[in-house]
Amino acid sequence: MTLVEPGTPTTVTGVPEVAAPEELGEARPLRADVWRRFKRNRLAMVGLVFLILLGLVAVFAPWIAPYGITERASGEYRQPPSADHWFGTDAIGRDLFSRIVYGARVSLRIGFAATAISVVIGLLLGAVAGFFRGATDTVISRVIDVFLAIPYIVLAVAIASVFGRSENAVILVLGLTGWLYIARIVRASFLSLSRLEYVEAATALGFSRRRIMFRHILPNALQPIIVIGTITVGAVILSEAALSFLNVGPQPPTPAWGLMVFEGKGALTSAPHMLFFPAGAIVLTVLAFVFVGDGLRDALDPKLK
Repeated sequence: MTLVEPGTPTTVTGVPEVAAPEELGEARPLRADVWRRFKRNRLAMVGLVFLILLGLVAVFAPWIAPYGITERASGEYRQPPSADHWFGTDAIGRDLFSRIVYGARVSLRIGFAATAISVVIGLLLGAVAGFFRGATDTVISRVIDVFLAIPYIVLAVAIASVFGRSENAVILVLGLTGWLYIARIVRASFLSLSRLEYVEAATALGFSRRRIMFRHILPNALQPIIVIGTITVGAVILSEAALSFLNVGPQPPTPAWGLMVFEGKGALTSAPHMLFFPAGAIVLTVLAFVFVGDGLRDALDPKLK
């Protein structure tokens, strides 16, 4: 005998009536659910707004910057901020505000391009190591351990000395040295996901390994990849600044923020604005990417659904 709670609508046969779809509520798409949780993180929203503004500054730099990146003001060397030069001038009279505005293009281009290279390499090697396991996993993991044992800056400087110091060379250097942690995260995700029932079912149905890896496992491993990719962009911008500070990054007159910091460190007492403004741009940009990555991690976490 079936017991029905008092007040529950029933049919003639006494079976509980199924609720109408409108009474159950409309199911939200996953992206709407993620965006709703992401908006709750105020720091993540602040970081997102800052990155959008920075992207607009990079796109419309010729219309925002009042001077060219090589244009010099005669006799106005190391001048403090003023109405004509909002961020002051550097040691040879160039407008710092204009160079920082154009430097947003350099930093974002290097950040996204190098991160794309790192994600592709890390994704492929991590997926192969985590899916095939055994000897393949051992070889790839030991290669990663060897590279991780070398200090990152030393490795980047060594590769930069081979490929040169142009902007494209810096992208290649940072892309080839930034995939290690991504590969380890992807490997861990594939190791756990490859043991689940749907992977065993796909294997039993005779699907190819490539199909199982990239059409069944990869979509479920995207959460950590998206998060680490977002944070890596900020890390790459910081690494580019470190290479420029060591004078192995983009060369003058490229308006790289790290190069401006390198040029301003010698005038810290007489013209501190030459160091503080480009360093502030680096700090704010890196923090924005970290905040957005942290917000994405919380929004994509299935435990918070």
